[in-house]
Amino acid sequence: MYPQATRKGGLCSKKGDEMNTTRIAIFIDGGYFDITNRDECGGGKIDYAKLAIKLAGGIEILRTYYYNCLPYQQSTPTEEEAKRFSQAQKFHAALRSLSRFEVREGMLVYRGNNEKGKPIYVQKGIDIQIGVDLVLLSAKQQISHAVVIAGDSDLIPALTVAKNEGVLIHLYHGSAPHRKLVEVADERTRITSEFLADVLYTGS
Repeated sequence: MYPQATRKGGLCSKKGDEMNTTRIAIFIDGGYFDITNRDECGGGKIDYAKLAIKLAGGIEILRTYYYNCLPYQQSTPTEEEAKRFSQAQKFHAALRSLSRFEVREGMLVYRGNNEKGKPIYVQKGIDIQIGVDLVLLSAKQQISHAVVIAGDSDLIPALTVAKNEGVLIHLYHGSAPHRKLVEVADERTRITSEFLADVLYTGS
């Protein structure tokens, strides 16, 4: 369970003195989470409905926001590129069908190849969308708690604003998140294979 947040006045207040609505929003940087799961937790298939419930810790979920980019494909995609793109579209559609889930898509930009000849791709638009959603919900007093799965320092200003609005921030991260991002969060939890064990997909 999470500690109780308190806020003066606003949309969630009954008598203008203390916040009486306890509600959480969950913000998942899908690209970061995928890499953390793959490289550090065995890469098991995640049941995102179960994950959201676990992250919420018994608090009412306003909404779970999932942010990711569709795979890169050339103007004339190869068969493999087209297949990956289609699979990602189906996955995002499946997430959108879940209760209180929202999917936000950024853009994956090709930045050439590394010294080993492997392509370099960069996410664009993910951090800014997470930041905007977190700040808006916090400023409008729609949430008392926020879970953020991320590791990028670009989110520090948004987390700081949310905290200043009285929102309690719980950061879930991999093995090497940005130090200052960890510091600004109220609570921190390392994502491990043990943590994910009971939210793995068990369907066919």
